[in-house]
Amino acid sequence: MLGPLSAVAAVGLCLASATPPAGHVAVSKTQSGFMLQVDGEPFVIRGAGGDASKAQLKAAGANAFRTWGIGEDTQAQLDEAHRLGLKVILGIWLGHERHGFDYGDPPQVRRQFLQARSAVKRFKDHPALLAWAVGNEMEGFKEGDDPKIWAAVDAIAKMIKALDPNHPTISVVAEIGGGRVQALHTRAPHVDIVGINSYGGAPSLPQRYRAAGGRKPYVVTEFGPPGTWEQPMNDWGVPVEKTSTEKAAIYGAVYDRLKDDPLCLGSIAFTWGAKQEATATWFSMFLPDGTRLGAVDALCTRWSGRPPKNRVPEIAALKITGPAQVKPSAVIRASLSAKDPEGDPLTVQWVLYEEMPKFETGGDARPAPPTFPESILKPSLQDATVRMPVRPGNYRLFAFVRDDHGGGAIANLPLKVLGQAPRHLGAATNLPLVVYGDATSGVPFAPSGYMGDTISIEMDLKSTTSPRSGPTCLQVDFHRSTGWGGVVWQNPANDWGEEPGGYALHGAQRLIFWAKGAKGGEKVKFGYGLLKPDKEFHDSSGDEREIELTSKWARYTFELKGKNLDRIKSGFFWVVGGQGTPVRFFLDDIRYER
Repeated sequence: MLGPLSAVAAVGLCLASATPPAGHVAVSKTQSGFMLQVDGEPFVIRGAGGDASKAQLKAAGANAFRTWGIGEDTQAQLDEAHRLGLKVILGIWLGHERHGFDYGDPPQVRRQFLQARSAVKRFKDHPALLAWAVGNEMEGFKEGDDPKIWAAVDAIAKMIKALDPNHPTISVVAEIGGGRVQALHTRAPHVDIVGINSYGGAPSLPQRYRAAGGRKPYVVTEFGPPGTWEQPMNDWGVPVEKTSTEKAAIYGAVYDRLKDDPLCLGSIAFTWGAKQEATATWFSMFLPDGTRLGAVDALCTRWSGRPPKNRVPEIAALKITGPAQVKPSAVIRASLSAKDPEGDPLTVQWVLYEEMPKFETGGDARPAPPTFPESILKPSLQDATVRMPVRPGNYRLFAFVRDDHGGGAIANLPLKVLGQAPRHLGAATNLPLVVYGDATSGVPFAPSGYMGDTISIEMDLKSTTSPRSGPTCLQVDFHRSTGWGGVVWQNPANDWGEEPGGYALHGAQRLIFWAKGAKGGEKVKFGYGLLKPDKEFHDSSGDEREIELTSKWARYTFELKGKNLDRIKSGFFWVVGGQGTPVRFFLDDIRYER
């Protein structure tokens, strides 16, 4: 991705004046609503959340970004923000019950409180800090008014206000249905600002928030195109994704609607980066290679007051000739209508993906499904001939359009191969299959299955502490000296055997991984295939063993010859029990290979 500011300017993004560092942030009442002030000056939040270049974010005219939690890179993120003149809404991640956190367990709640207090003490005086975001959608997806959860939220907010009176508190909820708004007003008096993640409903938030009893100021902490749960389904029950050109118009319209609401202190777009969720591109404002999409240009125009010098391509239509439901190995023809506003030369990349088996609403990153490069027979800028796979199931054809100035556009179409795929088979895939490596996107299994004492588990997927190969490795900390905890890499994410998924790893001869302890002598159980036959969608095979680690990197192997590899859903897991002291260990280069 583009990094230095000079490189950003070269692709034509807007440059904005620097925001001076600030130390005191306050929410002030006005005649019609509220105002955020930084060192006494009005400050309207214009920003995004995600991992793409913050220099590029600044160049687009933004003044802030948000994080969802505290990690080893938090100090670096704050320091970079300060250098660029950006402010940060610093997230304090709170446990989710769907991930195993129990708000009825006082020790867990207490440990979470102490971790939050430690973060506040460490970062409260950083000049880039704008506000604290206490939790993100920790209330769940039902009524959202559990008094135990809101008591924990308010206790942390109260603690923050005592330690840091210079920065307001926010608590972020998933939309405003159920009892969320009332809970924030009655059960969380120490929360200054309501943070709202809203997609299809974002344009109507000003009316709906007031109708729900909202009186506090609010910030829209995530907005973007309608989610999969808000889009119409096609004939076989999968959502239709809008083109990036259509999404750009939505980002712009939502921003315009919110900026005039006197209760709204600003907005944070999602996601400033590329994210595999629902599809490869549903919520992405960039492609994985750093290509920016129309949403970036739409917000640049509004944040900075002028459009970028070179605009991204536009897609008018992506269509297929004939039916979208075909027999195995059928040949279809897709046509594409795309143009560039400046007439720049365009290229197109056609990709056929296997469809996701499940469309989540929880926001968890998802492993990328397999692609079928051999299916694309005659690609061109105007059309492509595609031979569909022999395996029955759902697929999605993508057209990735790029200009020669770092801009792009995407569109996709759902397709279906008729017939019934065997329920016991996982998805086809290529070998080697990397479970964990330096790549953070396109991974087949998600490390989503937290087990045991989840609040005591911390995993840094991009640790730079003496990796075995490449720039990073995986650092695992279990912070308790007693009890147990673990994490399993799952496909689909967060599934414990209730959903189809996984991979058919035919031809794999071994599962290898590298591991070491921080000190040596740490005992950790490793394995794969955790789901047993008592589950409807279980692993077809599995193995595990406890290993006493050394302080040096060592390679470990599970032999797979003769194993039934029809469906591996839990691609890898680790479990550690209390050993009288907290445990730290490292993993790298986990993969299935021939």
